[in-house]
This record gives sequence, structure tokens and C-alpha cells, in this order.
Amino acid sequence: MPQLSTDQHIRQLANLELLARQVVEGFITGLHQSPFHGFSVEFAEHRLYNNGESVKNIDWKLLARTDKLFVKQFEEETNLRCYLLLDTSSSMNYPAQGTGKLQFSVYAIASLMYLFKKQRDAFGLCLFSDKMDWISPARSTSTHLFRLYAELEKAYDNPKQNTTTNISQVLHHIAGEVHQRSMVIIFSDMLENSFNPEKMQQLFAAVQHLKYKKHEVIIFNVTSKQHELDFNFDNRPHHFVDIETGAEVRVHPNKIRDSYRSALKEYRHQLELKCAQHHIQLVDADIEQGYNEILKTYLIKRNSMI
Repeated sequence: MPQLSTDQHIRQLANLELLARQVVEGFITGLHQSPFHGFSVEFAEHRLYNNGESVKNIDWKLLARTDKLFVKQFEEETNLRCYLLLDTSSSMNYPAQGTGKLQFSVYAIASLMYLFKKQRDAFGLCLFSDKMDWISPARSTSTHLFRLYAELEKAYDNPKQNTTTNISQVLHHIAGEVHQRSMVIIFSDMLENSFNPEKMQQLFAAVQHLKYKKHEVIIFNVTSKQHELDFNFDNRPHHFVDIETGAEVRVHPNKIRDSYRSALKEYRHQLELKCAQHHIQLVDADIEQGYNEILKTYLIKRNSMI
């Protein structure tokens, strides 16, 4: 894959930031136009002045424009810590590089980070597949935001080939390293555990480790509903390739659709039961849909933690 020039890289980062801003501001506008109230979505740069505190940080220019006293908000002031875990295994490239689950997850995470910054929440990023590839501390500065955008761009520009998933190992690491109560948000297609009771048991042992440390956990189960859940393929023979292992099979979708859906329904039922048992929020994230449900889920969980 050709290397990007510095100018190209800066443009890509600017595009990611612009997209995130548009998603978040459109979402907030929708909140204000609906009866769904109660969320704090103020910008991080200012807060209302409280009587009796120092006047040294009052924004006098803003006073002249609004006739209200606002204090300049320091970037290190935070309300909550959030860690975003992105599955970059090969199955996340489905259905195609640049239009699949990985792209959807990158854009969703970029939008959440933009919202974290507005909320003065500290945020960190972890990229993983069969092992943990990269992790950052949780901070709330603009410099940190753009550093994480750069890491998201790298993950998007360099999709992995023939790489499997090991969520359990990563969750154990997070539970061991993150000592302050945090929100842990996972973006994954959860295909590592499909139809494998042993893998499912390992996953929820790791989740239990997180819950023992008092962390709140949200799993965004990223899928292409049309293909992966509904198995909506043309009525003709298809050649399927396992993106992670390279295994191949040629089948007629109509002949296996019912058995496939039945097996998948049972797996997802077990996944939902386990999540409910451990008080974990499991949210379907269909790549053909937008990002509003993801942002709303975060805000609801946030409001319950502060």
C-alpha cells in the first residue's frame, strides 16, 4: 500500500474530524428538537461562572456578546474516563474495505471522541485483533484527540489480512491496567465466539474481571444485518471465503439459509443472556444505519454514572 504524504495525511485527519463534528452536531440538533431531554452536551471550552470563585478565568469577550459570565474551561478537567476498544481483525473488513464494519466503527469511535471532548470526558483508545496492538492513556486534550484520530486513520488505511480475534486477552489487560472506574466501550463483530461455548466462557470470564473492577461495559455488536444476520444473498450458488482463516466453501444460500439463521439466532440468544447476567449493555450496530443510536447509548450510560 502506498504511503501517504504529510499533506494527504493532514487532509485525512481533517476529514475525520469534520465528519465527527457533523455527526455529533446533527445528533445534538435532533435531541434539542425532540422531547428527549436531560443531557449535558455543552462545549468543553466554557462553563457558567459560580458566585464566589476567582474571576481570573472569566471570558470577558464572551460576556460582551452574551451578557453572561462564563469561565474558560481547562482541558485537563474531566468528568468521566472512557476507553474505546476497536476490533481490527480481518472479519471487520466485511463486506469490503472502505465500506465495511471497520470503516463504520472508525467513524463511530471518531464521533464518540468528539462528543467526549465536548463533555470534558477523558478518553483512551485500544486497537486489537488476536493480540493488543496499541493502547493509549485516557486524556481529554485536543492534542490527544488528534493523536487518536491519527491511530484510527492508520487502522483504516492498513486493514489486516488473515488475522483472528482475541477479545478476552485484551479485556483482562484493561481490567488489570485501568484502576479508576471507567466506561469500557467495545466495537466488534463478536465473531470470535460464534457457536463456540468455550470461547464464550473465556469472554465472559474477562468481562467479569472488568465488572469486578467496577467498570461499566458497552458492547456495540457491529454487523451487516442484510448479509450476516438475514443472509440475504441472490438465489444462485455463492463462493464464500472466511476472511480470517482463508477457508472456502461453495454453497447455494437458499439451501442453508434456514439452518444458518437458526444457529445464529441461538448464538445471539446466548450472547444476550450472558450480557444480561453480567449487567452489560449489548447494542446491535448495523453498518447500514447511522450513528445516532451509538451516541444516545453513550449519553444514557454516562448520565447513569455521574
